[in-house]
Amino acid sequence: MGITMAHRLIRPLQALALCALLGACRSSQAAEAPAAARMLTRIEGFGFPESVRYDPDQDVYFVSNMAGPGSLKDGNGYIARVFAGATDRAEVFIQGGKNSVVLNAPKGMALRGDTLWVADIDVLRGFDRRTGAPLATIDLRPQRAVLLNDVAVGPDGALHVTDTGIAMTDKGVIYQGGDRIFRIAPDRTVSTIASGAGLGRPNGITWDPDGKRWIVVSFDPFRSEVYAIRPGDSVRTILARGPGKFDGVERLADGRLLVTCWADSSLHVIDGQHTQRVVRDLWQPADLGVDTRRGLIAIPLALQGRVEIWALSGRTAGNRE
Repeated sequence: MGITMAHRLIRPLQALALCALLGACRSSQAAEAPAAARMLTRIEGFGFPESVRYDPDQDVYFVSNMAGPGSLKDGNGYIARVFAGATDRAEVFIQGGKNSVVLNAPKGMALRGDTLWVADIDVLRGFDRRTGAPLATIDLRPQRAVLLNDVAVGPDGALHVTDTGIAMTDKGVIYQGGDRIFRIAPDRTVSTIASGAGLGRPNGITWDPDGKRWIVVSFDPFRSEVYAIRPGDSVRTILARGPGKFDGVERLADGRLLVTCWADSSLHVIDGQHTQRVVRDLWQPADLGVDTRRGLIAIPLALQGRVEIWALSGRTAGNRE
């Protein structure tokens, strides 16, 4: 989610578009990495990429790009589409200001049916996952949303959206309060399932089908947590703690949790009571995605304008869809 270097990137959207047209988004092989994980590819040329969502039906990665400060309503946000089987092929798929699209600083994404749902500051926007055409807008300004961050779909089709309660400005991240988790029912009725400072600036969210619960990570700068919340209950069950600023979370098919962390620049794997840092030296890693076809992990690095593709050793990284 980092944005403090926004002024140093010049025309990132045009750079990615040109890169895609030439088929030349740099895809480089990694050097030796720890045994727990191995980097396969770097995909360069993005404009502050914040989230990756894999679409198994089309075999593509959607990458949301803030293209500037994450709280600025500048209309220049965009979503790139990268072909997972050939990551040197990329294109600007949805672009703010074109084809009737409004998109400011997109962050977390979720797929439900043929709709790609995207968190965009204080509204949730829906786009056709195949054409990119705008389909819907759910306005959470009446609920006083501050910064919608991640989106996940529950077994009942309801969307769950975190509000981290921060402002992302060219001067850095400023806490404003208003930590909440919203539920948007299939009929688009909005409710709040949890709220308050105890949520620790909720960031990433995902559904745990075996535990029948929501898994949330907190972005508190000094003491981050991974916790579970069951439907219909706002009580938190702490699963793990960290040094601060947990960002993205994904649950794997074997029950392990993947969590990105700013404070120690790492990707953590949480397996029951055991936590392991499997990837280090990640500069402000954001909302990761899981390639369920290949068992790979896609990690966006906003300040560096790239997405890194990693393979975990041992058990597969495949995820339930």
